[in-house]
Amino acid sequence: MSAGGFEAEYYEQNYPNYARQNPTRKLKHYEEAVRRHLPPGEPIRVYDLGCAFGAYLSAIDPQWQAYGADVSHFAVAEAKKRLPRGHFDVIAERSIPFDEKFHAITAWDVIEHIPDLDRVAAEVEAHLVERGAFVFVVPVYDGPLGPVVMALDKDPTHIHKTARRFWVDWAARHFEVIEWWGIFRYLMPGGYYAHVPTRALRSIAPAILVVARRR
Repeated sequence: MSAGGFEAEYYEQNYPNYARQNPTRKLKHYEEAVRRHLPPGEPIRVYDLGCAFGAYLSAIDPQWQAYGADVSHFAVAEAKKRLPRGHFDVIAERSIPFDEKFHAITAWDVIEHIPDLDRVAAEVEAHLVERGAFVFVVPVYDGPLGPVVMALDKDPTHIHKTARRFWVDWAARHFEVIEWWGIFRYLMPGGYYAHVPTRALRSIAPAILVVARRR
């Protein structure tokens, strides 16, 4: 995973509404998805792979130890300013540039950017405590809304534009899949960001959230 085009210009061009796309209710939904599956342990350590500006880590329980890394020097600098208590680093050779093991590792709209998914899975597994949770969100391009997702996706760094079954099966090869949800999401006119998690409509939602666990 190379920093390449992930600096300030990338965010300006692809995510000019970063703050609006990360409202508190969305981040709290992500936090709860992690909290439900945390193994016992004190203190709780959470690592956010591809942390960007640290929005998620800024929203989690302040008693949790927050770790994050990104390929972007620009993003990591912003995250450090926004969450001084967090531990941040730039991803170079390793997707997880820390020696610690974590109770949860998260990846919110990140792994679709990474060419070698099996290497990511191996690194995640190696850095989870026993029964630790791996929770990720990815866009999906199948189902009746697939053409819409494809048309709206302007990010040229999305490598894996694939179906939800691909992601669930990939996770199941490396971890124990606990549950997966659909997410309907869209930045509405006027700046409101719709974020609606669903079990019932997960087969047609334009994004999915997968919860897996180290075996």
